[in-house]
Amino acid sequence: MTKPKILLQFDTDSHASSFDAVVATDAGVDTLLQYAKVNTENVEGLVHGAMFTRGPEDLHRTAIFVGGSDVAAGEAVYERIEKCFFGPMRVSVMLDSNGANTTAAAAVLRAAKHLDLSQTTALVLGGTGPVGQRVARLLLQAGATVRLSSRQIDRARAVCDAIAARIDCGQRLSAVVGSEAIDGCDAVFACGAAGVQLLSADELAGSNVRLAIDLNAVPPVGIEGVDVMDRGKSRQDRIDYGAIGVGGTKMKIHRAAIQRLFESNDQQLDAEAIYAIGQSV
Repeated sequence: MTKPKILLQFDTDSHASSFDAVVATDAGVDTLLQYAKVNTENVEGLVHGAMFTRGPEDLHRTAIFVGGSDVAAGEAVYERIEKCFFGPMRVSVMLDSNGANTTAAAAVLRAAKHLDLSQTTALVLGGTGPVGQRVARLLLQAGATVRLSSRQIDRARAVCDAIAARIDCGQRLSAVVGSEAIDGCDAVFACGAAGVQLLSADELAGSNVRLAIDLNAVPPVGIEGVDVMDRGKSRQDRIDYGAIGVGGTKMKIHRAAIQRLFESNDQQLDAEAIYAIGQSV
């Protein structure tokens, strides 16, 4: 008899996310086990419970989802989980704390629909945040030139150095401050904190940007003049996407990634793997 698909939801917050639970259910998980306040100190026993209760031939029917609002905490838990595995004794794991991986993948996939990313120069506003960093990484891996923006140039440079250590991007990545580097950009992504405007309508109108993607749904939006509901909306000579407009793609990717976890027991779904799944959605 085929064993049920069990997903262990490891959340670093005090309450496991209801959002992630609903998506997992809609993705066809048979049994969802939720755990809150998961950290690097207590996760090992939970992982061992997932690893040692089924034989190797059935481990693809068990998987782990790492979530929570703190992306850095989720990354640390994700890394600790991977260290628990050995040989065939492992299960597939997906990291999507604060929705950073699925949101970034959706944003870059929307951009790829309209632009040849290998010929694109993009400004990533709020680029030092978790979503911004992932958007930058995915753009660079698609061949784009990226200007990563922050309010503090030292912070932007530090993040650029970290990305460059991970990705061979040559001279295609640079650190900038605010929206000052929008001239010459084909695309702009707003990935900053909720309720913070990063680009004014006048700045956008005065540029040659052909694609604007704003991932902030909380007023004021990150890019003035882009509506949260925009989904490929044509304005002047530009295509606009708002947070909810990108959200539909994000949800499809999230569900597809959960389903992918159960195809084998060796899936490691971070930003790049999730983006690849999105390309087939």
